[in-house]
Amino acid sequence: VTRQPAPPFITSTLQQEAWRKLHFSARQTMAIAQQLYEGLSIGGEGRVGLITYMRTDSTRVARSAIVETREVITKKYGSQFIPPHARSFIGRVKGAQEAHEAIRPTRIRREPSLIKSHLTAAQFRLYEIIWKRMVASQMSAALFNNTTVDIKARCTASRTDYLFRTSCSVNTFPGFIILYTEGKDEAEREEGKSSLLPQLEKGDGLALLGLFPEQHFTQPPPHFTEATLIKMLEQWGIGRPSTYAPILSTIQARDYVTRAKGSLQP
Repeated sequence: VTRQPAPPFITSTLQQEAWRKLHFSARQTMAIAQQLYEGLSIGGEGRVGLITYMRTDSTRVARSAIVETREVITKKYGSQFIPPHARSFIGRVKGAQEAHEAIRPTRIRREPSLIKSHLTAAQFRLYEIIWKRMVASQMSAALFNNTTVDIKARCTASRTDYLFRTSCSVNTFPGFIILYTEGKDEAEREEGKSSLLPQLEKGDGLALLGLFPEQHFTQPPPHFTEATLIKMLEQWGIGRPSTYAPILSTIQARDYVTRAKGSLQP
């Protein structure tokens, strides 16, 4: 099974990922991105803008940036981490204007570690995920071996067969995940849990070591976080890249919602 990398950031996905990975609010994310865009003093380079415009709904990337990205990947990771052809992404946002490029470093060769001493901790952390996301978007797909095992067990007392199923996923080639993996919301993390299986062959006999019945109940949808609310605003076509952060700030400032344990609650 192949897993493809995510496209470079647009405004909504940057805000979502900054919340998941860095716990930055949408407002904080945009304020720091504005600093990176307007420019900072970077040693002998002087004052330079480090990222492209941060209010965008386009995943489009300039051809020159793609070429530079592929050169960086080849140098750092080797040719096996480069797909035969440059990857392009189709916009998925309703009514996307695509007037600007995706959010990416202005120079891919400007690696985070090379400019860390010139940035604040927050600036560095945000620049780092923007850089990694852009580079990973042009790397080879990750390969996984998915295995599903069906176990048939017979109850001797009732002479009834019961079927148990388990599965696991093993990474066989890291591809882009050697550099970057996309953050997940709590519900997605629970769904994605997997454990390793022992070496098995079809028809093997297994010994029952224990049976642990567990009762599960249907749970209501979790409260929105800033990341999941922005995701829904995007899906519903509410707002624009420039208004996501103000919307979240306004509903909190007016006490329509409060933040508790990372989630937004009425």
